[in-house]
Amino acid sequence: DDDIALVISTSGTTGTPKGAMLTPAALIAGASAAHDRLGGPGTWLLALPTFHIAGMQVLIRSVLAGTVPVELNLCEGFEVSHLPAAVAQLGSGRRYTALVANQLAKALRDPAATAALAELDAVLIGGGPAPPSIVDGARAAGITVVRTYGSAETAGGCVYDGVPLDEVRVRIDGPTDTGSGRIVVGGATLAKGYRNPTQPDPFAEPGWFHTDDSGALDDSGLLVVLGRADEAITTGGLTVMPGPVEAALSRIAK
Repeated sequence: DDDIALVISTSGTTGTPKGAMLTPAALIAGASAAHDRLGGPGTWLLALPTFHIAGMQVLIRSVLAGTVPVELNLCEGFEVSHLPAAVAQLGSGRRYTALVANQLAKALRDPAATAALAELDAVLIGGGPAPPSIVDGARAAGITVVRTYGSAETAGGCVYDGVPLDEVRVRIDGPTDTGSGRIVVGGATLAKGYRNPTQPDPFAEPGWFHTDDSGALDDSGLLVVLGRADEAITTGGLTVMPGPVEAALSRIAK
């Protein structure tokens, strides 16, 4: 169980490539806890690239469930016109998919794609902030949206709709008088660390991963993610540093 099964590349907020080292135990814990929270194993629609942890977890959940995922062809991007046929291939039983917010927004502009997603038992949304207007619009259309929070370092989404999965712990470090601070995640889904460690090491505290996200626990104990602790922007599962973008735009403007 201590052997490294998977190294997922992640740039974090520094832009420096790192490799989150995940054990079989961490990957299985994340996949099993996801199924437990969602109501049981099922068949998955793979609509994300597997070099991201969210796409890889679709494969791992499928292996544990003994099902074969239906894969969307992403070579030319996310085509919502393919969703109805892909969902139809999932067959009977519980059916799931995982998307980023941009994909969901695109699907909501297509009635057939929206209807197809509404047939699923859950549509996980992660990889960055999900605008409330998109989530509310999806739910109004009958889509069962589950907002997820996590990263490669936590073997994927480990907090669903503000509630940590089983065997996952969340705390807020350095809270201000507003109750917000840095999100720290612990539990069975954590990576063993980075293949090429960084300083300071976010895994330095045994059993915990210190994220670069700020958040708070609301009155009912739900995790509210407020943003990044630095200026990095997370969009579509990728981390974008604003400095290089600003420099490029300045060159274009000149």
